Amino acid sequence: MTAAAPAFTERYLLSPEMIADPYGHLDALREHAPVHWSPMHHAWLVTGYDQVMHCLREPAVSADRVGPLMDAVPQGAREDAERAFGILSRWMVFNDPPHHRRLRQVFQEAFAARAVARYRAFTEKATSAVLARRAVPGRTGDLMADVAKPLPAFVFARWLGIPRADAAAFWYWNARVADLVLGTAQEESEYRACLQALVSLEDYLAGLVARRRAEPGEDLISQVLSEGRVGESVTEEEFVGMLTQMAFAGGETTSNLIANTVLALHTRPEQLAAVREDPELAQGAVEETLRLDGPSKMSIRTAARDLDLEGHRLRAGDRLFLVTAAANRDPGRFAAPGRFDVRRTGATHLGFGFGAHFCIGAALARLVAVAAVGTLVREHPDLALADPARLTWQPSLLNRSLTALPVHY
Repeated sequence: MTAAAPAFTERYLLSPEMIADPYGHLDALREHAPVHWSPMHHAWLVTGYDQVMHCLREPAVSADRVGPLMDAVPQGAREDAERAFGILSRWMVFNDPPHHRRLRQVFQEAFAARAVARYRAFTEKATSAVLARRAVPGRTGDLMADVAKPLPAFVFARWLGIPRADAAAFWYWNARVADLVLGTAQEESEYRACLQALVSLEDYLAGLVARRRAEPGEDLISQVLSEGRVGESVTEEEFVGMLTQMAFAGGETTSNLIANTVLALHTRPEQLAAVREDPELAQGAVEETLRLDGPSKMSIRTAARDLDLEGHRLRAGDRLFLVTAAANRDPGRFAAPGRFDVRRTGATHLGFGFGAHFCIGAALARLVAVAAVGTLVREHPDLALADPARLTWQPSLLNRSLTALPVHY
C-alpha cells in the first residue's frame, strides 16, 4: 500500500519565521498545489512558474491595486487619503492595458538599455567614490546603510535631476511612500505621514518639471519633456504622478538587490571565488539573486472578471498573490533550483516580472547592482559578514529586504 502524502499545512506569510525564510514553505505549497485558495490570506496563492506566467499574460488578471491599498488605510486617516490615492491611480504599475501601455510609452526610450548604458561610467565612478568614503578597510559597518541604500539613491537622483540640496527631503518622502505601498505602515500616525509624504513628493516633482521646462538639463525629466509626449499622449498631471512611481522604485529594489547579492556570495565561498576569478560573473551573481532571493517576493493582482485557472474558478474581485519567489524555484523550469549558480543559463527568471508589466527600470537596477557587487568583490577582498546568523528582514508580503547587513570591511 502506498503511504498517503503528508497533509499540507498553510502558514501565515507575515509570521516571523516566514519573513526570515519563506522558501521551504513556498516550495511545499507549490508542490501541494501551484494554484491554492488561502482562507488565511483571502487570496489565491499562485506559486508555479507556468501558472504565474499565465496570470501575467491574462487580460482578466488586473494590476489595479489602488482599491485594496485604500481599504488598508485606518478609518481615521481616510480623510487625508483622497489626493494620495489619486496619485497612486496614475502609477502605470497599477494600470492595465491600454492605459498602461499609453503611460509606459512616455518613458520607454529613456529606460531602454542603450539609454541607461550611457550612465555606466558615471555609475562606476559613483560606486568607487561611495565605497572609498564608507567602506574603509578595517572598519565594521552596515553595508545596507553604507552602500546598498546611498548608492542607488545617488545615481537615481542624478539621473532624475534632483538638486543635491533637495536630496534629503526627496529620499525621506520616498521612504515613507515605500512604507505605504509595501504595507509596512501600521499605525494611523504612520499612515498619515506616508500619505502626506506622497502628496509632498508630487508637489516637489511638479515644481521640478516646471523648472526643467524653463531650463532643460541632461536628466530624465528634460529628456522626456523634449520628446513631446507630455501634453499629448499623457497629461502633465499623469506625467508627474508617474514620476512619483519612478522616484519610489528607483532606490528600493536596487538597494535590496545589492545587499541580497552580497549576502548570497559571502555565504557561498565557492561562488564568491568564481566571481573573484572572473569579474564578468558579477552579472551572473545579480541574476541568480533575482531568481533565488530577489528583492520582490510577489505581486498582487485582482480578477477583473470570472476566469478559470488550473481547473479553479476565480470570481471577479478575487485577489491573487503571484508568488515569483516560488515560481523562480520551480524544478519544472530550473535545474537544481535551490542552488545558487553564477554561471546558470537557460530559463528566464521572473525577478523583474514579465510581459506588459516587466519592470521598466530593470536595466538601471542591473547597471547599479552589477557595478556595486563587482567593485566590492574586486576592491574589497577582505569583506566578511559580521554576524550572518543574526540577520533580520523587513516584515513585508511584497519585498525581501534586510533590516541591516553588518560587515567587516
